[in-house]
Amino acid sequence: MARITGPMPLIRKTRPSPLTRVIKGRHSSLDVLFERSYSMKMGEFAGARRRFYFLTQPDIVDRILNEDVDRYPKSDLMGTILHQILGNGVFVSNGEVWKRQRRMMNPAFEFARISEVFPLMMQAAEAMKERLDKVADGREVAIDFEMTHVTADIIFRTIFSEPIPPEDAESIFDAFNHYQELAYIHGVWNMAGLPQALSIPRLRAIRHARNIRGPLARMVRKRFEQLEASPAIKPQDILQSLIDARDGDGSRFTEKELIDQIAVMFLAGHETSASALSWALYLISQDQEIQERMHAETEVAFLSDGNFRPAQFKHLRLTRDVFRETLRLYPPVSFVPRDVTVPEIMRDKHLKKGSAIFISLWLMQRHREIWKNPDMFDPDRFTREDEKDAIRSAYMPFSQGPRVCLGASFALQEAAIILSVIAHNYRVAPVEGHIPRPVARLTLRSENGIRLRLTKR
Repeated sequence: MARITGPMPLIRKTRPSPLTRVIKGRHSSLDVLFERSYSMKMGEFAGARRRFYFLTQPDIVDRILNEDVDRYPKSDLMGTILHQILGNGVFVSNGEVWKRQRRMMNPAFEFARISEVFPLMMQAAEAMKERLDKVADGREVAIDFEMTHVTADIIFRTIFSEPIPPEDAESIFDAFNHYQELAYIHGVWNMAGLPQALSIPRLRAIRHARNIRGPLARMVRKRFEQLEASPAIKPQDILQSLIDARDGDGSRFTEKELIDQIAVMFLAGHETSASALSWALYLISQDQEIQERMHAETEVAFLSDGNFRPAQFKHLRLTRDVFRETLRLYPPVSFVPRDVTVPEIMRDKHLKKGSAIFISLWLMQRHREIWKNPDMFDPDRFTREDEKDAIRSAYMPFSQGPRVCLGASFALQEAAIILSVIAHNYRVAPVEGHIPRPVARLTLRSENGIRLRLTKR
C-alpha cells in the first residue's frame, strides 16, 4: 500500500559550523539539524555562556521527564521567550509556584471532561462547517487559519462560555504568527549570550503579545464585573473554576495570575491543536485512500439524523490514528527544554550546572533506529505489533511525567470531532505546486501557510 512522505526541511549532509548554526537557527530550530541528527542519541552545542545538549535517547528522556523531575526543571529559556504572553503561568513556572498552580488548576480540568465540553466542541465545529460551506467550491482555502479559528472558538467557549468574536480570531492568529518569529529570534539572542536589554526582537514582540493577552484580560475583567453585579449567577466554565479555586491555605489566584493561567490554556488549547490539524488535513489531501477510509467510518459514526454523539467516538479509530500519526511527524512543540541543576555525566558527556537539555520530539519521533519508515505518513502503524515498542518508548507529543500536557485528552477529542466533520462533509485536495515549509519556533507551523481545496460531498 503506497504511503506519502510529508514535507521536510532541507536536511544537510554534514554538520553545520557553529556560526552557520547560529545564523540558520535564527530562522527555525529545524534548520540546525543535519543527516546524522536523525540517528544520534545526544548532540552538543557550545553557546557563549553555557552548553546546550540535544537528547533523543528514550531511556534517558524517560528518567528526566518521569523520575528526576526536580533535577531538571523547565528551562529559563521558556520564560525568556514566553513571558510577555504567559507571565509566570503553569507552562513556564517551576518549583513550589508550579505545584501550587497545578493543584489549583485541577478543578478546571475536571470541568474540561469530554462529557462536559462535547456540546461546546460540536457548536464550534458546526460554526466551522458553516464557514467552510461558503468556500467549499474548489477554491484555495487557508486551512491553517480555519483550524486556528475553530480551535480558538472551542477553547474560548470552554473558558468563557462565549464564541470567539471573528475579529479577535483573526487578530490573534496574525499577532501570534508575528510573536512566534520575534520571540524565537529573541530566544536565539539569549542563547548567544547577548544582553536582553538590547534585544530589538523582544521589544517588537511585546506589542504583538498585547494583542493576544489584551482580549483575554478584557474577558477576565468582564467576568469580575458580572460577578460584582450578580454574585449568585456563576457560569459553569473554566474561568469560573479558576476564580473559585482555593489552595490548601485558602489562597486564590490574583487577577494577574488568572490572566496568566487563561493565557496558557488559551494558547496551549488552540495553537498546538491548530498546528497539528493543519498538517493532518494536508497529509490526507495527499492520501486519498486514507481520506476515503475516514469518510467511510464517519458514515457509521454520524447517525441517520446526521448528528454525532460522544458514544460514536468508538467508530473513529482511523480518524484518531490519523491525528496521532500527524502528531508523530509534526509535533506542535518540537523541542522540550530542561535546565541542568547539578553536575552530571550523561553518555560520557560532563554536563555542568546551568547547561540546558533540549529533548527533541521531532528527532525522537523520526529516529532512524527506532521507527520503520520514519518519515512516512502511515496511520496504520498504531495498530501494528511491530511498532508497539517504538510507540511506547519514543512517542510523546504531549511530553510525559508530572508535566505532561493537562489538555491531551481534550485535544484528542477535539481533533476527532473536527477531522470527522470535515471528512464527512468534504473532499480535501492539494493545491498544485503548494508545498508547506515546516518551521519550528514556539510551535511547528508552515512558513508559507497551508492551502487546500475543499469540495462538498
